[in-house]
Amino acid sequence: MKEDIKAHNSVLDLIGNTPLIKLNRIAAKMKGNYFAKVEAFNPGHSAKDRIALYIIEQAEKEGILKPGDTIIETTSGNTGFSIAMVSIIKGYKCILAVSSKSSPDKIDMLKSMGAIVYVCPANVPADDSRSYYEVAKRLHKETAGSVYINQYFNKLNTDAHYLSTGPEIWEQTNGKITHFVACSGTGGTISGTARYLKEQNPNIKVLGIDAFGSVLKKYHETREFDSNEIYPYRIEGLGKNLIPSATDFDSIDEFTKVTDESSAHMARKLSKTEGLFVGYTSGAAMQGVIQLEEAGVFDENSNVVVLFPDHGSRYMSKVYNDDWMKEQGFFDAENKEAASIEYIK
Repeated sequence: MKEDIKAHNSVLDLIGNTPLIKLNRIAAKMKGNYFAKVEAFNPGHSAKDRIALYIIEQAEKEGILKPGDTIIETTSGNTGFSIAMVSIIKGYKCILAVSSKSSPDKIDMLKSMGAIVYVCPANVPADDSRSYYEVAKRLHKETAGSVYINQYFNKLNTDAHYLSTGPEIWEQTNGKITHFVACSGTGGTISGTARYLKEQNPNIKVLGIDAFGSVLKKYHETREFDSNEIYPYRIEGLGKNLIPSATDFDSIDEFTKVTDESSAHMARKLSKTEGLFVGYTSGAAMQGVIQLEEAGVFDENSNVVVLFPDHGSRYMSKVYNDDWMKEQGFFDAENKEAASIEYIK
């Protein structure tokens, strides 16, 4: 009797169970042990696959989503790609309101997945009619049979990571994790994972990475929204100019802020030291880890897990593009990229 063919039913079966990879060269001189939870191993190449599938399937169970309906979302790119991917498999239409800060690579990828894309100006207030938040709301009102995911204010965003990312990290570390480090944007990833981990061991420290130009760190410390903190920055999927209800600030012990420049160089350094071709936000996460280590947060007994949310292929026109790096003023005497391409004529 022939054995059954061992095949997955669709790419959706591959979401989750991403690997934990020890960081060696980049952490060689740092106290403690460092491990990366590499979300680029999801089929949509980011952690957002988890929330896209979970939120959509919950909407189906509740009868909110019906065959032929349209899914609408606000995204810096990764969530949009994941939603477009799930929509293709499940037969839904997909409309996305995207920040102009999103890389051209991300926007092209969204179009390639069949999504209708609206590119909205990044540096406007959240309540401006042109912001991607308000554009998504308007499109939802104008589109019959549509569902607005609204990841920033959707409890299911946090629940998806409580049910998947948290348990995976706990099992992969055999409960020996002492610190969890992740960037905070919508806050779903860090909050859901933190809630699960702290239920297992309240002594685990959860450390959030924020961007200069974002309000999250100060809000965490004061519980006051300070618009004076807001100014344009380049990192995508990190920080916010509003307070997302998907963020559980009580589950986060501390925030540290990272710069655009240091995060860009760190992303490039990860590929050249660990062979991990990860995105801009992953560079920000690792930069945050290094700053925390230099501040004495970790010791020889620390087992630190840092979440790398997406893949470097989405930033080929940005942090992995020498011309873009030069335009931003990110190359100087200290950080000068050596020529690695030679054309033979």
